[in-house]
Amino acid sequence: MTEAILLERERGLLTLRLNRPDKKNALTRAMYSRLAEALKQANGDPEINAVLISGSAECFTAGNDIADFIEQPPSDLDSPVFHFMLNLLECRKPVIAAVAGAAVGIGTTMLLHCDLVYVSRDARLRMPFVNLGLCPEFGSSLILPRLLGQAKAAELLLLGEGFSGEQAAQWGIATQALNSGAAALSKAREMALRFDELPAEAVHISKQLMRAPDRDLLRKVIEEEGALFTQRLRSPEAVAALIGFVQRH
Repeated sequence: MTEAILLERERGLLTLRLNRPDKKNALTRAMYSRLAEALKQANGDPEINAVLISGSAECFTAGNDIADFIEQPPSDLDSPVFHFMLNLLECRKPVIAAVAGAAVGIGTTMLLHCDLVYVSRDARLRMPFVNLGLCPEFGSSLILPRLLGQAKAAELLLLGEGFSGEQAAQWGIATQALNSGAAALSKAREMALRFDELPAEAVHISKQLMRAPDRDLLRKVIEEEGALFTQRLRSPEAVAALIGFVQRH
């Protein structure tokens, strides 16, 4: 059986590669657990200077595996998806993302917690939470209005409008847009390896200082969103929308 999360070490860089191409790298409970554990270990490993999260040159992730979600939805903040969220939020090491193709749902919101994000210009990002009877997650209801303003955030979170990698870079969601998925992956790896050349503790302290002002508020918002998200999963609206999604796909 092929590993759905591939862990690759290159000097001081740990790459977490989503590897479920037949399902557009849709994330399952097992994949969230694997990602959470890898981030936790990287955080405590003095030999690792940076973490790179990537998919393929064609697809980052279609978001949650809806069938897996319906079978055993997260019921509380002790669920694998929230372990992943908190380990990404708490990671002291720089986290870099390489995004090509689809980045749906948490495939977009996780980028808000990465330090550097490289996307292909034609990447397709979307947060269709309301469309599935759900609500925003992973701090997106706090971060996006601050970053983009209330009106643009409403377009993305209330209407679930999609946007390109080019737009993500223009809006500050991504660091840089590249001409292809392969170029985005190559640039992300190049920049991630630069942390091998920098004083590690200075990097950690600098990241901590940048994140500190909103740290407690962001964690509180993520927990509040998570509680409401799990409630919504049991709502008639969400059940109907999620079943409809599975039937269509």
